Amino acid sequence: MKYEADLIKKIKASPAMAISMKARQMSASGVDVVDLSVGEPDFATPAYIVDAAVIAMRRGETHYTAADGTAELKDAVVEKFRRENDLHFSRDQISAANGAKQIIFNALMATLEPGDEVVVPTPYWVSYTDMVTLLGGTFKLLPCSYDEDYKLTPEKLDAALSERTRWLLLNAPNNPTGASYTRAEMRALGDVVARYPKVMVLSDEIYEQITYGTTPFCSFLSACPELQERVVLVNGVSKAYAMTGWRIGFAAGPAELISVMAKIQSQSTSNPCSISQAAAAAALTGPQNFVREALTEYKARRDLVLGGLQSISGLRLRAPDGAFYVFPECRAFIDARTPSGKVIENDNQLAAYLLQDAHVAVVPGAAFGSEPCFRISFATSRDKLEKAVDRIGRAFTRLA
Repeated sequence: MKYEADLIKKIKASPAMAISMKARQMSASGVDVVDLSVGEPDFATPAYIVDAAVIAMRRGETHYTAADGTAELKDAVVEKFRRENDLHFSRDQISAANGAKQIIFNALMATLEPGDEVVVPTPYWVSYTDMVTLLGGTFKLLPCSYDEDYKLTPEKLDAALSERTRWLLLNAPNNPTGASYTRAEMRALGDVVARYPKVMVLSDEIYEQITYGTTPFCSFLSACPELQERVVLVNGVSKAYAMTGWRIGFAAGPAELISVMAKIQSQSTSNPCSISQAAAAAALTGPQNFVREALTEYKARRDLVLGGLQSISGLRLRAPDGAFYVFPECRAFIDARTPSGKVIENDNQLAAYLLQDAHVAVVPGAAFGSEPCFRISFATSRDKLEKAVDRIGRAFTRLA
């Protein structure tokens, strides 16, 4: 009996989730593992958001809603974009889904024809390319190196776009590098896109609220307002409000495309959880103290990790502008030999060495289309980060 279609064989399970599961199995067997593989805030969801969910349940808001979100949540998203980005949308330009991942999937499904090309700068979030494959498109990877600050340049973008290009996928602040773009850099990319009228931009801004630099976050559409009919903004409450399990993402885009995305969702999952929608509306419209306090803590954690890793000779590091990841380049350790005599041939093997010998779970750069590197999530306690950084440092000193 065949249980897996040929198309499904072309994609892989989430590498970060697979590594995290291995770490949990080791922990369950008694090994003291520090798991830095999953990008999930360790904070509890703020109490006022939880209270809003309880109130919604007691009001009886436990039934189906519109497929792509309640009017209350859509209005909260409209207000968020007005307040924080000076962008103005109407309710019919907003879609809510079961996480930002579903928003991206819906947008690609709504628009991709077989053979359409999607341009993806690397390093990229692990799900982008598999989504494109599942939906019959092809992807073109544009490597953005350590020496380029892991950022896409207008020249590189212009050389990649063609008549076959349907989408450019941008993610800033970036997972896994934390790289971000200034308004001028966004503007320069938009000027290139403007010369290719069939190309749309999906701007994944899920880490918008987690930025460390002196330059404020700039949405792609804020920098390039004339492209509004060709841009989909992706965001959500998971990262900023520690609501990963509530599964609410949202998008703003052209009303016609948003309508098609709603049709797709009506025939797949239907509406996101009604209770989670009420909680997300409260998160967006309520006090924003938690977001600021969490950012202060993330910055302290970032500095802790950077300080520890910078003492490891051979690692190359860029301080992330946003998100909660550090992405060291580890080329100097490829072909090194472990204490057991095994030669490390790539970053997958390096990550395996750190898990087995140092009991620290990280994600290899290969998962993000950029080798040889590895990703560390610092969305966990300082105690755990101090332990992990110490173990990583000791593990590297044992490599010959």
